[in-house]
Amino acid sequence: MIPFQLLAQEYETPLYVYDFDAMTKQFETLKEAFRGKKSILAYAVKANSNLSVIKHFASLGSGADCVSIGEVRRALMAGVPAYKILFSGVGKRDDELREAILSDILYINVESEAELGRVEMVASQLDKVARISVRVNPNIDPQTHPYISTGLHDNKFGVDLDSAKRMYIKAKNSQFLDPVGIHFHIGSQLTQLEPIYEAAVIVADLVRSLSAISIDLKFFDMGGGLGVQYDNEVTITPYDYAQAILGALKGLDLTIIGEPGRFLTANAGYFLTKVLYEKKNGSKRFVVVDGGMNDLLRPSLYKAYHRIEAIGKKGEPSACDVVGPVCESGDFLAKGYELPLMEHNDLLVVHSAGAYGFGMGSNYNTRGRSAEVAFEKGEARLIRDRETFEDLVVLETKYL
Repeated sequence: MIPFQLLAQEYETPLYVYDFDAMTKQFETLKEAFRGKKSILAYAVKANSNLSVIKHFASLGSGADCVSIGEVRRALMAGVPAYKILFSGVGKRDDELREAILSDILYINVESEAELGRVEMVASQLDKVARISVRVNPNIDPQTHPYISTGLHDNKFGVDLDSAKRMYIKAKNSQFLDPVGIHFHIGSQLTQLEPIYEAAVIVADLVRSLSAISIDLKFFDMGGGLGVQYDNEVTITPYDYAQAILGALKGLDLTIIGEPGRFLTANAGYFLTKVLYEKKNGSKRFVVVDGGMNDLLRPSLYKAYHRIEAIGKKGEPSACDVVGPVCESGDFLAKGYELPLMEHNDLLVVHSAGAYGFGMGSNYNTRGRSAEVAFEKGEARLIRDRETFEDLVVLETKYL
């Protein structure tokens, strides 16, 4: 058991706590599902980009899926081998492409014909060959929140099948491009297996048609998106997930690449916040806490549900809004949540906060971001200092 009260006393709140043992278990469970097959799990750094988290997965053999050159740098700094790093994302600048090519990462996931042209131009300037993969948009409804759906033509990600084929032919005929992989990712927090299988079949068929014209790829990047349980979701088992992908790839000799993020970290993370006081507006009950939307944005952004535990509190629960100190009506961690009567300094633990928590945080209202703590083998250690006011203004003070 993680001693939340002791950690809150030692490191203060708001605070993120990560269970590294739980992260290890998730990684090994997913890796085991693909046992006996050529595969690489490339941790999706955007889910939780703390260097110690990335380093932990690197120690387990993980690669890294990166969506900015900053994340590529983080992965390299944390010890991820360059040959296991992928660079994804819709809008990559020329200087970012240049750095990625010079870093000799595994490949760049290309999102459009225009971007392929930029990669080729940058590679030619460097007199290097850029390894690329094309992100295919299979136009499959992932049955998830529209903000995290990425596999429909309405979404900005990837290209259609005809465009992808043209891009591979162009890359094959270029002296500065090496088409080594194919990529798809239809969305995040996926809890239905059928859309994943349908997308994999479509993309695998494209691989076969490319092979028929002597474009032989090495890597089949199935993206990430495996859903986790926040509330009462019925999730996909890693075994069923692997069997669906392997079934789609029947007869193809490819290295499978997965990009798990949320699956590895979400339920291994906790957000700790203390109660400041309760208040009422008419019959409406509010529990005001010291952590806000600048710390954990998901409830405000997605109306996402997170289980909240009132540590050591008993009594009859009643509905309340758990709200933070940020000057916005959208600043809440939960609405209509059942909690017992809360008092000053009572501790609330927000569960399933290990993915898209700290990383989506901000300094809005000149609020410093929280500290981060790792808990592993019964021991806690600080892995990011709490931001101070001086940290927030250091880039501005010289201009006064």
